Amino acid sequence: MNKKLTILKLDPMHAFGESSRHSEKTWKEIDQYDLNRQDLSNIDVLVISNFVDQEYLLKQKTIIENFLADQKIVVFCGHLFRMWLPGVSPFIPERVQTFSDYEVFTTNNNSGIFDGVTTGDMTYNKGVAGFFARGYHPVAHDVEVLLRFKSGHPVTYIDRSSSAGTILVHAGRDLLGYSSNHKTTGRIPDQLYTWLEREVQTHA
Repeated sequence: MNKKLTILKLDPMHAFGESSRHSEKTWKEIDQYDLNRQDLSNIDVLVISNFVDQEYLLKQKTIIENFLADQKIVVFCGHLFRMWLPGVSPFIPERVQTFSDYEVFTTNNNSGIFDGVTTGDMTYNKGVAGFFARGYHPVAHDVEVLLRFKSGHPVTYIDRSSSAGTILVHAGRDLLGYSSNHKTTGRIPDQLYTWLEREVQTHA
């Protein structure tokens, strides 16, 4: 019998980074500044979202590197500007000439995270484009791209080659924070959780 998936999420304690909600509350959240006081030996997944203090994480990069060396999973949603996450390049804003340049498209991948999620629901919010993602992290090694801009730049990808573990990088807002019952983006948290369960088993 597979053990229950254990997820630890760093809470940025920011007005715009309030704890995301999930129907079954399937993770534990801690103040981001308590990371260096946590026992991560029984944690499968570390979730780090936008608004996190990256200057602090840079000081704690060894913790994250050791976590990945133990074949664990890190999910990062945001704009990397300090080099604390192995193999991930700094964020670059997407060059746009029209709002449609922010359109996000799924690729032919087997993750299932974005199954049934439409380009329109990811790209536009009340008619405004760019809330889902406004840039990308360049990749120079083998990754599995899940979402791209029409330019081809990777919005979301899985990196299994930069460490012994798995890194899911999304150049946008917290993927666990989408909870709408009226848009297909509401499917993302549950489908991400299902993918995490499968990915953890590949390292078991």
